[in-house]
Amino acid sequence: MNTALNLSSSPHARDKWTTGFIMRVVALSLLPATVVGVAVNGLHALLVVLLAVAAAVGAEFAFDKLCHKPDTWKDGSAVVTGLMLALSLSPTVPLSMPVIGSVFAIIVVKCCFGGLGKNFVNPALAARCFLLISFGRTMSTFQMVDGVSSATPVAMMKAGQAVDISKMFLGTASGVIGGSVLALLAGGLVLWALDIIHGQICFSVLGAFTLFMALFGGQGFDWKFLLAHLCGGGVVMGAFYMATDYVTSPVGKLGQAVYGALIGVLGALFRIKGGAADSFSYSVIIANLFTPLIDTYVIPKPFAFRRNAVRREGKVPLSQRIPRPVVVLTVITLVAGLALSGVYSMTKDTIDEQNRAARAASYQAVVPEADRIESDAALDQAVADLGGAVYGTGFGRSTINEVYVGADAAGEPVGYAISVTTADGFDGNITFAVGLSTDGTVNGIAFTELHETAGMGMRVDEPEFKAQFAGKAVSAFVLNKAGGSTEPEQIDTISGASTTSGAVVNAVNAALDFFQNVVKGGNE
Repeated sequence: MNTALNLSSSPHARDKWTTGFIMRVVALSLLPATVVGVAVNGLHALLVVLLAVAAAVGAEFAFDKLCHKPDTWKDGSAVVTGLMLALSLSPTVPLSMPVIGSVFAIIVVKCCFGGLGKNFVNPALAARCFLLISFGRTMSTFQMVDGVSSATPVAMMKAGQAVDISKMFLGTASGVIGGSVLALLAGGLVLWALDIIHGQICFSVLGAFTLFMALFGGQGFDWKFLLAHLCGGGVVMGAFYMATDYVTSPVGKLGQAVYGALIGVLGALFRIKGGAADSFSYSVIIANLFTPLIDTYVIPKPFAFRRNAVRREGKVPLSQRIPRPVVVLTVITLVAGLALSGVYSMTKDTIDEQNRAARAASYQAVVPEADRIESDAALDQAVADLGGAVYGTGFGRSTINEVYVGADAAGEPVGYAISVTTADGFDGNITFAVGLSTDGTVNGIAFTELHETAGMGMRVDEPEFKAQFAGKAVSAFVLNKAGGSTEPEQIDTISGASTTSGAVVNAVNAALDFFQNVVKGGNE
């Protein structure tokens, strides 16, 4: 008989499932959503996933070596963190975003607080919120897939527009890479069936969110309305994968139910009253901060509990019962939230004005002969009728943003400025203005959003490349990868940046097509 004693502090529970095994199962459960996301969104989405996972594992490996820690990167938790972060990102984010986010998640949120089991918030979600705060415009830009509007379904619902629930459920609507509710449900239910995640959390999140939306969402118990909101904005991913993180969720079953209900209520409240369509991440982060408080007060009655014995011992003052870290984190959160909201409120109008000024300057630059740039009601309506969808076919993922008329001193049109965005850039969206004279001759192009690789894709903003479009009256341009163009419609590619060059050419062609078929009504 083995008489060896195993001495350790409580709890004394033992389980054959190791951390590595659990993390591998979680990663496998996310594979269906990953496959769907890559299949729908293409190669760039795959690169985002691979870079996020590689950066997370690499960051933990480097930290372990530099700090002489055990090789914790082998337990698979970094893989799960990188994968969950990647699936919560837009498929068109610059490739630097998943790397920055994963390094922040692992180094700042996880390792600096002691490693796995010591982090006070979910690392993947904290990294996503960090990216949203730091790169709000880039992170909040979602381009369309197969002709679906560039706005996310949740943003469309907030604007009062109809959405296709079936596309949201399958994951073919515009949004994050891991947007397939069907795939997430399949993986999440498997984890629940294996008792890897707690049903008290995920189902209370979904239940509280649905009930709050039904009571205060303005549509009552309209099942289409409720189902659309459940399928959008990361609710399912948050409920099954983010909220159920062992480290940042309560221990007791009752506490888990309260925690899940808090997330659901906050998520619905932000959805109804918040300015941003994508705010479910913040509800989970806030609930993470309340976990120590929930574990302190919402606990199951212990065995042999006697209320009279507790009364005889006397009541402990509230200030001593609340853990000090909870107080500190609450104060930090409140101060940071107030500071961020204050800065946003103070700078929002200034930033909007600067953006408008930048667009106006670009329009004037591409219609230099105009004395003033003005809008046209008919053209505004024509752009609105496009609904933000991919324009036409054969132009890649290009969209027409707005059209302005350049007029002379007498008010006669002398040209047009067409703002166009392409989602086919190597590192994200590219937005620029195309200037056209009244006969369709291209005056030039002026970029207003460009985040391509320095020294490569960014060279499309150099005069040598942009000058190839100026002064040419063609029906469409053709990218010439061989160089040495001799025909007016040929555009020489930037060496090493054919993806960016091709995206710009396609977007210019979309503007030309819009000019010929909409502005001129197909008469020229």
